[in-house]
Amino acid sequence: MVDLLVFVLAALAILGGAVVVIVARVPVHSALGLVASLFGVAVLFVDLDAHFLAAVQIIVYAGAIVVLFLFVIMLLGVDTADDLAIDPLGGQRPLAAVAGVGLLGVALAALFLTESAVDTVVTGAKSLAGLLVGDDVTVLGEALFTDYLFAFEATSVLLVIAVVGAVVLARTPRNPAPPREDAA
Repeated sequence: MVDLLVFVLAALAILGGAVVVIVARVPVHSALGLVASLFGVAVLFVDLDAHFLAAVQIIVYAGAIVVLFLFVIMLLGVDTADDLAIDPLGGQRPLAAVAGVGLLGVALAALFLTESAVDTVVTGAKSLAGLLVGDDVTVLGEALFTDYLFAFEATSVLLVIAVVGAVVLARTPRNPAPPREDAA
């Protein structure tokens, strides 16, 4: 009963956050709705005893990705609203509706028409496969800091370079003063 309550509350948080992402007029509010939705997914991971995935969900997505979104929003200075009545690409909305209905149809067909190899159904029961592998955090840590150490460090250097470049671009004046003719 407690699992059902946790699932319902987390699902409501996910759906509520997704609705805020879509309907909010202020981009920062949309980013905060995304945080609420991502926290709801992390709660579901905790409910499924996937604590490492929950931590990664919060650190990577709710932390880093949303901070990146907020940084881009602030960098671009989104302070004016676009006119939604003007459609720059004519016919894109009906095509998007057709594509959405088609994807929904494919998803429902895949859900109802496929059978698993052992004729089981999705029950939501916790998996026992993780117990056979060992401590996944230890295995992941050993792989990251032994076999993939160079790639890990190269990624961190690239991220630092990207942040420094974004700060430099953000600090340059948008409308620099024209050079004076008498300076020469």
